[in-house]
Amino acid sequence: MLRKDLALILALMVTLTTARADEFKPLFPVDGVPKDWVVRAWADVSKPGPEGAQWMVEKGVLNGGGARGSWLISNAEYSDLELQFDFKLGPQGNSGCALRSPATGDPAFDGLELQMADYRYNTKARDSELTGGLYRALAPVKQVYQPEKWNRYQITLKGAHVKVVLNGTVILDHDLGKETSIIKRHNGKDAPALRDRPRKGRIGFQNLSRGGSPVLVRNARIKVPE
Repeated sequence: MLRKDLALILALMVTLTTARADEFKPLFPVDGVPKDWVVRAWADVSKPGPEGAQWMVEKGVLNGGGARGSWLISNAEYSDLELQFDFKLGPQGNSGCALRSPATGDPAFDGLELQMADYRYNTKARDSELTGGLYRALAPVKQVYQPEKWNRYQITLKGAHVKVVLNGTVILDHDLGKETSIIKRHNGKDAPALRDRPRKGRIGFQNLSRGGSPVLVRNARIKVPE
């Protein structure tokens, strides 16, 4: 009888441990300055952010206020993950979600940047530079961004595969290992093709908006495999 009880307890402990590992965890669980995150420069995350850049969580909403041109970058590194969050932009909003970014360089070209940008920020932008695109590298199959409203991203990275759902619609579902095109940086120099980007790195959020309406992020949660 004792042996059966021990087996039952062990099975329950394994079940509880598995359930905890499989849960989404909030990225910004408390208000105030985000803990375990750093503010970095827009074009090179090895450099400090611009003077006056202020990332703050208030009532559960992350606000990328202050001076434009910054990233809020995690200290932690991630490889495979599931990431979910809501975001809202103003009429000249421009932001992005960094994925697998190294500790130096531009996440848009040295890691992955999933765009969050209102078309009014740059009316000449290519599809890959608008919401749902991997910046300058891969355009969404459909544009379902809702201007000046809350939008919801669901992002899954597993090895070379990326899947992105925006507002309930699958907009990216690709094997990055097959993406061989060389991407041009802002200065015209070559950046690595998507297949050659890192498979592990930091995550983050960008504020490059104009017009005094910084990006807002809420309900940000992450799940990583054990």
